[in-house]
Amino acid sequence: MKGKNYRISKANVYTRAKYIHGNPVSKIVKFSMGDTKVNYDYKITLISQMKIQVRHNALEAARISANKVLSDKLGDTGYLMRIRVYPHVILRENKMIATAGADRLQEGMRRAFGKPTSRGARIKQNQELIDVFVNESSLQLAKKALTACSKKLPMTCSITVERINEAPKQIEA
Repeated sequence: MKGKNYRISKANVYTRAKYIHGNPVSKIVKFSMGDTKVNYDYKITLISQMKIQVRHNALEAARISANKVLSDKLGDTGYLMRIRVYPHVILRENKMIATAGADRLQEGMRRAFGKPTSRGARIKQNQELIDVFVNESSLQLAKKALTACSKKLPMTCSITVERINEAPKQIEA
């Protein structure tokens, strides 16, 4: 099937994994990478500009590309990256026969149920997808990583930079 068949969510969400036999496993390996114990100065966020459904393959490819840029330059302790979406929706496909003798794909039944093939995440407009926490010296590198990451996703994205406020100082009375 073509990718555009999965991008637009048409039907109800199909998520109840305990009723689905042959439930596909998510390909996203890690949702949090880097050093979680450091207090960072900036939060850079990748935000979706459209309502769309993204497959877990695309989310994993985006995670790998951003993590590679960050870990090559900063090591494992210079950043913190978090994936904010989880692929809950189970995508089904009614596979058709396309053999060597066939000169076209068969049409098959209309609105056939299909077998579970992969997972997807339904993303709303202006939803945060990936957060990267870095210090001021690594700000441009984090923007570059999220730009590379957005090229792997089937939508237009924007990048926002937010300074994280430090903890308020306690005033003695």
